[in-house]
Amino acid sequence: MKFAFLIYFLIALSSNLFADNDKSIELKILVYNTHGLPGIFLRDKPEIRFPLIGDKTKEYELSLLQEDYAHHKKLISSMKSESKIFRGRLGNKFLCPICTGSGLTSIANLPHDWNIEVVNESFKTCSGWISGWNDCFAKKGFQILKITPPLRESLFLVNTHLDAGSRESDRRARKNQLDQIILTLNKKIKGEALILAGDLNLNSKNSEDLKLLGDLKEKLNLTDAFFTVDIQKKWQILDYVLFNTGKSDTVRILKVGEDTSLVSKEGPLSDHPALFIHITI
Repeated sequence: MKFAFLIYFLIALSSNLFADNDKSIELKILVYNTHGLPGIFLRDKPEIRFPLIGDKTKEYELSLLQEDYAHHKKLISSMKSESKIFRGRLGNKFLCPICTGSGLTSIANLPHDWNIEVVNESFKTCSGWISGWNDCFAKKGFQILKITPPLRESLFLVNTHLDAGSRESDRRARKNQLDQIILTLNKKIKGEALILAGDLNLNSKNSEDLKLLGDLKEKLNLTDAFFTVDIQKKWQILDYVLFNTGKSDTVRILKVGEDTSLVSKEGPLSDHPALFIHITI
């Protein structure tokens, strides 16, 4: 009788585990260039904008932010106390006092039993010190987040910000940066689902930039989540959310769009659109 009861108990336990594993989990993800240059370069009020941006991250399980350069303390001042904040590489003030870090910050509002592994990598190339968009003064790069819920397959997310500018040297830098991302991801990802997002600085109306985007999508088997979505015409399209559902179709897209609530009385909280994507895993 004791043996029979033990067998029954194990079967019941395993059934419950598999039942929980079959349930879909919904995640809301924000992708946003926060326009966070030092105040001397801005014509607005970052001290007002950044606490509002931080507060909006409470509505998302994951937020992938770019240009979090000079107002990080203001940003995190209004976040949830239990939020996990992963900041990208910082600049070396000793070697370059006026240089800044990657500006990448990822925020997670996930259950405590989820495992999160983060890798930050700096780009090996840049374009522009005293010309162009002066990208070399920022330690740009990318973050790789490996998110693993209990008893489920992992999901990879990449948060990145590529070189700006329309010169040939700028575009060559973006190509090298994308090649570095592709090489790194091909080593790390073995069939898991992937979401790659951020300010790619690939102009949707420039044929040469679109070639780089097409090459990225082909080499990582990515789909543009916003391919059929119209963003407000006031924005220049430089920001993207690309995805691969993984070999096991781990990810399903529920909804994508622009979060138009990131505004204050003075207007939008950034000079970029706030993109969102809702998924199930």
